Amino acid sequence: QVQLVESGGALVQAGGSLKLSCAISGRDSTRIETYRWYRQAPGKQRELVARIAKAGNTNYLDSVYGRFTISRDNAKNTLVLQMNNLKPEDTAVYQCYVLSIPGFEYWGQGTQVTVSS
Repeated sequence: QVQLVESGGALVQAGGSLKLSCAISGRDSTRIETYRWYRQAPGKQRELVARIAKAGNTNYLDSVYGRFTISRDNAKNTLVLQMNNLKPEDTAVYQCYVLSIPGFEYWGQGTQVTVSS
């Protein structure tokens, strides 16, 4: 089992920054292979924002590349999404996701990010 708890969502003006955190716990947390951040805006499908593998390689959605950074704080067992130069179109509920061996998926409850113009 793995538990994920996000925090850091807020209302921010365009051009501002936010740091989202996902606290990871549970007996299977050492078996995680992939860490991801997803988001879902009202009326839109959920989309993959960023991912980081256990080995450390990262990938980003084109629209956030250069503005968002995904990382892991191993000491705190936390997944982080640093978001800079936020735009109104970044407004969404952001969820963390992990995939552990042998193929179990876990989702956080989500945190709201609202960017005003």
